[in-house]
Amino acid sequence: MPKDPKLPFEPRSPARPFVDPHKVAKIAPSDNATTADVDVSYQAPKQQSTSNVLGDPTQSLQTFTLPDLAVYTKEKSYSTNASKDVHLFYVGRDDVHDILKYILSRVTISLYINMFGFDDSELNNIVMQKALNPAVTMLITLDQSQAGGVHEKALLLADQKYNLAAYNTHFVIGQSLTHQISHTKGFVADGRVAAEGSTNWSDSGEGTFVVSNQPGGAGYKAQNNTQSVITDPDTIVRFQTELIAEHMIAQSAAKKLSTAVAKPLAVIPTTATSDLQTAEVKSATKKVAAKKRTVKKASTKKTVAKT
Repeated sequence: MPKDPKLPFEPRSPARPFVDPHKVAKIAPSDNATTADVDVSYQAPKQQSTSNVLGDPTQSLQTFTLPDLAVYTKEKSYSTNASKDVHLFYVGRDDVHDILKYILSRVTISLYINMFGFDDSELNNIVMQKALNPAVTMLITLDQSQAGGVHEKALLLADQKYNLAAYNTHFVIGQSLTHQISHTKGFVADGRVAAEGSTNWSDSGEGTFVVSNQPGGAGYKAQNNTQSVITDPDTIVRFQTELIAEHMIAQSAAKKLSTAVAKPLAVIPTTATSDLQTAEVKSATKKVAAKKRTVKKASTKKTVAKT
């Protein structure tokens, strides 16, 4: 591994809506995608996103409230009777990508994630920055089947190339307790903000904004997904506990798999080798039987002598 990997983990693509749409690097949906294809997305943007506050120590989630995210909705505001504990956002209608970026980039204490689809280079970059911060406790659980996807696999390889120790410390790839897919899509940040919904971390999962301040335009794509953001303390505690449990389950399964793989493969003997093994077993069996007879005779002599 090079001492100075040229992966600054600053994405080339700025916040959606894109301010420089013609220069946004795209990874072609090809089976031949490599880590090099992902590396081009690690170049710093010319214009820093207002939602991404990495590097600004004055920004945190300690004063976070749901109205902070109103600017990313289509209406730029909430209803007068909107809940203070949870708000539901809609992919393609609201700017879910910037909502996630706003929260994740402000993490300073802890981050617990379980994500099914993990294809967003920019969110991954933010997460890797947090992984390099010793003040942040973080666990990331990814689904085993999804992690084998072309882009996701290349993205995770780039993370390992950048800092293998940080990757191995924070990431685990696995399944559910019953060996099904790990389909949870959410996180808890700093014990204060939770996010959960049907949104995968990908262009179509979050909705790609290619026209300023609104969905649509050439290349626009968005799945029917929802993203809820929650500040209710009881929900946050329960969800964080579940995310930790899911991480431990996946980690335990991964350790068992690595142990099983590490065991030497059984040797299938040839006919000649098998005959030798059989002969050795018979010889050893005869020696044991003879030793038992000798011990029994000696014991009988001692008994007779006493009488």
